[in-house]
Amino acid sequence: MKSLIQFFEENVEKYASNIYLWEKLQDKYEGTTYQETRRQVHEFGAGLMQLGIKKGDRVSILADGRNSWVIGELGILYTGGINVPLSVKLNPEEIRFRLVHSGSKMVITSSSQAPKILEVIDRCPGLEKVIFMDPREEYSEKQIHFNEVRKIGREWLENPSNRKSFEEFTASITPSDFANICYTSGTTADPKGIILTHGNYVTNVYQSYSLMDIPQFYKTLLILPWDHSFAHTAGIYAFMGKGASIASVKVGKTPMETLRNIPICMKEIKPNLLMSVPALAKNFRKNIEKGIKEKGRLTEALFNFALKMAYSYNKEGYNKGQGLQKIKKPLLRFFDRIMFGKVREAFGGELEFFIGGGALLDIELQRFFYAIGVPMFQGYGLSEASPIISSNSSKKHKLGSSGYLVSNMDLKICDDDGNEVPVGQKGEIVIRGGNVMHGYWRNETATNDAIRDGWLYTGDMGYMSNDGFLYVLGRFKSLLIADDGEKFSPEGIEEAISEQSKFIDQCMLYNNQKPYTVALIVPNQHALKLYLEDRNMSATTEEGKRTVLNLIENEVNEYRINGRFGHMFPHRWLPVALGVLNESFNEENGMMNSTMKIVRGKITERYTDLIEWLYTPMGKIVYNERNMEEVEKMKLG
Repeated sequence: MKSLIQFFEENVEKYASNIYLWEKLQDKYEGTTYQETRRQVHEFGAGLMQLGIKKGDRVSILADGRNSWVIGELGILYTGGINVPLSVKLNPEEIRFRLVHSGSKMVITSSSQAPKILEVIDRCPGLEKVIFMDPREEYSEKQIHFNEVRKIGREWLENPSNRKSFEEFTASITPSDFANICYTSGTTADPKGIILTHGNYVTNVYQSYSLMDIPQFYKTLLILPWDHSFAHTAGIYAFMGKGASIASVKVGKTPMETLRNIPICMKEIKPNLLMSVPALAKNFRKNIEKGIKEKGRLTEALFNFALKMAYSYNKEGYNKGQGLQKIKKPLLRFFDRIMFGKVREAFGGELEFFIGGGALLDIELQRFFYAIGVPMFQGYGLSEASPIISSNSSKKHKLGSSGYLVSNMDLKICDDDGNEVPVGQKGEIVIRGGNVMHGYWRNETATNDAIRDGWLYTGDMGYMSNDGFLYVLGRFKSLLIADDGEKFSPEGIEEAISEQSKFIDQCMLYNNQKPYTVALIVPNQHALKLYLEDRNMSATTEEGKRTVLNLIENEVNEYRINGRFGHMFPHRWLPVALGVLNESFNEENGMMNSTMKIVRGKITERYTDLIEWLYTPMGKIVYNERNMEEVEKMKLG
């Protein structure tokens, strides 16, 4: 095995003149070659050394994705230091915890994130310097610009003896040296710092190549947060190892402006592969459907007809076009030419597929993207595994599964007592391999709980199929537990309800050894308002409020026997009582984390009284007083 330094140097030698980084600072994208990237990395790394960074020191990065992000991380690694990548969605107190807990000596930041650092810097005693990626009018003694660090390094490296000692030192960095401390979102307790070594990353990159190839000409637009281990391994390093290129989204003056830049950047970069998470996938689909709807009812009806036909033809992907389904192929080619092909142009026109990670992708979402010709292949992993464990791919896939396993990794499914269960039986997913983290930073108890005899206990429930596909069912911590002890993962039901109903935005199921399951529902207020307006009704009246609640209840009832989706889930786990909420689950109120997953513990704590009340006779009636009051609070007219 090799260090990330050796991995990078070898690939620069192989692909020196290839473009590695694409960045749009003004009106168009400019490319930076592998060779030029290395020059800047050497300068920045040498500059950090001259500023006092030594082997084992921690340096944090809090910034939007850009060239300086990659150059910053690699520069830190060349000093023997450890990068602590931080999410731009963190608030100042969450940042302070991570800076102090990791013992970061320096932090590299962008102009949009700098105010958060400056707010807490006086309470971070170990922080010696702030490195700004963007220019400032003035710098205090503890502040310096990114390019000034490079200048210090460049001037030092001009001396041949300094250059020699720099190269000798970087060659001494080993695969077992720490590369990153990646913090968990800390949804149930203080965040844990996941220690990933150079060898963890390099191992996982080579493991991922067993799932799919990345040709040299491939480009990706890294729309995921760059601190995310998925973006790290599958983007920054996997593309590096094949001489391919990565592009950053043009940074806007606000997060919303950066988000709006994504479709523009996509058309300019024309990515061949995109990495996504369910929240982004849903937005892509909503925008596609909105664009189709705006073209009129005939186009919308034709699009929906084409989708339905594609779904029946494609099935689960591996079994598409079989038997009598073959007769649909010519018509589907026609629909692809007049409709689906034009939809794909929004992604640049050269996109071959998505890889979906971060959370479970709703099967309906997978079928949608497969139908329009840009499959979204579900993968599975977690940061503690560097993070890739399995994925579907163009050459081998089965919609609804989390794909097949990476090479050179062992996986077993264990029962509650830690015993391995036969293929097809559910249990905890447990893995062993060179991609398993070193442990948690300054948390021996959590490390010993997660890694036992070299095996990583993921905390996720799943099973292996006879044909070698992994099915991930959800987190053990989020399981529904009936009063008879039977367990069930709620994520599939929650995703289906919120994805397939235009009147429901979010849903959380709850059952902790109770006689039945209940649900907290966040409606789509815009869709409800339009529904009432079409019928000349108002939510200020008793009739209007009852209509809204009846509509929501009917959407959930579609999953019961005789409903449109009555075949999808065991009926005993469908919610019997519904608590309707005016306030959504979001990052601001702490009920959604930075990876867009709901934080069950906080939601349950916030709505304890409501959940208990849903287990009363009155709570089971959807028109109950509390639900009527919540509807009245909504702006439905």
